[in-house]
Parts: sequence; structure tokens; C-alpha cells
Amino acid sequence: MPHLDALETRPHSERLAALLARLPAQLAHAKTCSPAYASLLADIDCQRITSLATLATLPLTRKSALLAAQQASPPFGGFATLQPGQAVRLFASPGPLYEPQGDEAYNTRMSRALYAAGFRSGDVVHNGFSYHFTPGGWMLDAGARALGCAVFPGGTGQTELQVQAMRDLGASGYTGTPSFLKLILEKADELGIALPQLNKALVSGEALPASLRSWFAGRGITVYQCYATADLGLIAYESAPGGGMVVDEGVMLELVSPGSATPVADGEVGEVVVTSFSAAYPLIRFATGDLSATLPGPSPCGRSNTRIQGWLGRADQSTKVKGMFVHPEQVHAVAARHPALGRVRLVIQQHNHLDCMTLHAEHPGPHDATLADNIAASLRELTKLRGEVTLCPPGSLPNDGKIIADERSQT
Repeated sequence: MPHLDALETRPHSERLAALLARLPAQLAHAKTCSPAYASLLADIDCQRITSLATLATLPLTRKSALLAAQQASPPFGGFATLQPGQAVRLFASPGPLYEPQGDEAYNTRMSRALYAAGFRSGDVVHNGFSYHFTPGGWMLDAGARALGCAVFPGGTGQTELQVQAMRDLGASGYTGTPSFLKLILEKADELGIALPQLNKALVSGEALPASLRSWFAGRGITVYQCYATADLGLIAYESAPGGGMVVDEGVMLELVSPGSATPVADGEVGEVVVTSFSAAYPLIRFATGDLSATLPGPSPCGRSNTRIQGWLGRADQSTKVKGMFVHPEQVHAVAARHPALGRVRLVIQQHNHLDCMTLHAEHPGPHDATLADNIAASLRELTKLRGEVTLCPPGSLPNDGKIIADERSQT
């Protein structure tokens, strides 16, 4: 079943154990059939990767590096297990980044998110995601059809025609971006057309402010969000509006400190890293570049999987200081040289029109001038830039995932 069933409601430990049991075979498949993973996993005994701790020892595949990989080894960078002519469909996302659709049932698990949002067999779904180039339209289309819904492929633009189709076909649900749904409803008001059957929506691709969710609710439309990417399909979905997002039960999700491969503690903000079980495109420890954090406890709906807060920003915080790039990896390298440090943050400011940077580092106990000097020396050696060091009490730096904070626009 693609929706709320024993997979979602059994204890989290059992669900995780079931995924971990599948992991060695998926890693072996990727290593055998994908040229990129044949190299990345060359020294890995896949049969020993049976826990989250051992999974965390594998290298990351960063989405930010895919473009260069695909240019060097077109069209999929060596990460796919099939040739272009073996795919069912081929997609291009901005970049361009190319994604293959294999011969697997192509709902990318979207039916789970749709079911949680109230979509059921017999619904007429107005799909406002594009079917052009990118996979978004196809992903929601297949997920809705897997539930027994009828789908109108509305795509984007032509709001007047969208309104007419919604009215004439009796659309009961919408999928697409929240901003486009708002445009459609405003056009319906302008035309004097009522859409009384439209009562639910699953949106993605943009932020959904609480004010906009309330605006939809005032029109009788309950809106849920999901988090998905073209590479991975569904990652997480709402099962209660505003109650966080349940991690999709078909993937493994980690949160790592930005600029590193090290998992963060529960509740800490980190970069979303996903391991998929796709046969055609088996992405292993795929770092999305998005930030999120876990939420405590199960969902109120009864689904037992881990919940995350949703999108909290971008993990790639590289910035240019005095004409030179500084990367989160360099800041982590500084901290690694001084194990007594806790959370660190490099703050970039501008004084008298000159760039300056200060490394704020949590450290227990009284101020240690020698340690601060040693950290400043490490910072200078690793970034080739001079910076100040401020030692601060443990827990004093915000839990927002920022390793580099560029405050120059605020000064």
C-alpha cells in the first residue's frame, strides 16, 4: 500500500531496522552498476554497512558537485545504473542537471504525501506543476493516479483557462506551488467563477507562510506541504498542517553539520542527506544543500517515522572575503584542530568599508588567551586570511545551522 499502513505506524525502531536490512544490497547494486559509486565505494565492504553509524562513514555525494560530474561524464555523471536509451523518461532541471526515470513504478512515493493530505480515489486533481523539462508534474501525476485519482495536467500559466478547467471538471484537489494556487483563486474571483468542490491542496517548491495557509483555509481549502527534489523524489511530507514533516518511509535521512559529513545531534540544524533505494538512480548519502532539524516525538496522526521541521535555509554558506572564498569546510577544519571547542561560527562584517572576520567558538571555562591565539593562527593558516577569535560559553551560539554568517549587508 502506498499510504498509511503498517510500514508507517509500526515502531520506528522496526521500520528503521527494515530499511537497514536493505542497505547492503542497495550499496552493492550501486557499487556494481554505477561507475561513480564503483569508485566512491571501492574500498567499502557493503555487507558491513548495517547501521546509521556505519552509514555515516561513507563519503557524501553533494548535489552542488553534480553539474561538474555530469559535464565530465555526460549525461548522469556516472551515478545512474542505466544508459539514456534504457530510461523511460529523461528530465532536465535548472543547471542543467539531468535525471533518468527508470522502469520502476514512477510515483516516487508521492502517493504517500497525497494520502496524508486527504487525497482519495475518485478525486479530480488539478496538477499545477510543470510537465516541461522537469519531473515535478510527472511525479505528482503518477502519485495521484496510484491512489485512483483522475489528474488534469494543468501545468503553469494561463490562469483563466486553469480556472475554467477547474470549474468544468469539478477539481477537488490541487497540486503545485502555493503562489500559483493563489493566482488561480484570485483570477477566479476576478471572473466571478466559484470553485466549490476545491477543498484540499498539496504544495511544494516554495515556502508556505502561515498567513497564506490561513488565507487558503478561509476559502475552505486545507493545504499541506511536501519536500521533494528532482533527484530523490519525496523526502518528507506533512500529515498535520503545521506539525512538521514526516520523513518518507522509503528513504534514509541524516542531518550533517554544513561543510562536513558528520551527523548532528537530535534537534540540531544540519544539512539534509538522503540515501535512496532507487534501482536506476541509487543516490547514496546525497547531500541536498538544504537545512533542517528533527522534531521530537511521532506525528499526531500516528505515523511513527522521524519528523523534520521542513526547509530552514541553504547549507552552502561559502562567501568571499577580501577577494578570497571562505568555505564551511575550512571552518570545520579549524575547529577540528582544537577539540575543546563546541559549536563555531565565522562572522563576516565590514568596518570602514573593509572586510573583517571573527570566529566565535564555544568553549567551557574561563577565557584562555593562549587558546584564542592558537585558534587565530589555525584560522589564518587554513583560510589564508587574518581573523579575530572570540571564545563564548557553551550553548551561546544559535542553533540555526550557520557555520559562516555574512553580516556585511547589515553593517
